Amino acid sequence: MTEYKKPFSERKHYHEHSEWINEHLDKFFDKNLITVFHEIPTLDLHLDIYFIKPENAQFNILLTSGMSTLKMNVSEQAENPPELEFAELMMLIPKDIEFEQVYSGVNKNDWIISILKQTTKFPHFYNTWIGIGHTIQAEEDMTPYSNETKFVGALVLPSVTFDKDFTEIKKDGRKINIYNVFPLYKNELEYKIENGYNKLLDLLIKANGKEVLNLERKNLIPKKSFWNKIIRN
Repeated sequence: MTEYKKPFSERKHYHEHSEWINEHLDKFFDKNLITVFHEIPTLDLHLDIYFIKPENAQFNILLTSGMSTLKMNVSEQAENPPELEFAELMMLIPKDIEFEQVYSGVNKNDWIISILKQTTKFPHFYNTWIGIGHTIQAEEDMTPYSNETKFVGALVLPSVTFDKDFTEIKKDGRKINIYNVFPLYKNELEYKIENGYNKLLDLLIKANGKEVLNLERKNLIPKKSFWNKIIRN
């Protein structure tokens, strides 16, 4: 895929969306439960990450703020493209996962934040869009996000934990969708590319997959499935 060459500075920015997101979170969480990983000043898309620690939940939340600063180039074949032009991403993570005060990309667990950052910037770098059912690779050769994980990509899913009152921000005739990001192993990503979103979703449902990140998650596709395919062929 060719990188989009038009400078970010020449595109229309919706800076007010960051305020909308902040106001939106105020409806659900006390400010003392939220910290923000601010991005170092950049010439492209400025992206911050909210780290939310709900008191009465079994998980914490990572939520992007910045993806919706630019409009995505949604395919005309998509159903109702104007409803899909703006989005942010989140991951639900276990309570025991912590981060350094400053995100550098090299600290322990920084790869989790990197998944969100890479996925968030992808559509704007390549003048495309992402929505439910889309997958993103960490690298072209499908190497993992870091040496600390075997996840090589991510699947964009609707949240099953939160209702639309949280996952949709509507204001001034615009909608910002909040999608969940689900990390994938190499053969899972290959399976999705070959068989499509619904087939992979069926495997996830069958395995009773959880929305909260599981660092020790069992592969949805056992190795024997690979060998069965070889035998059948």
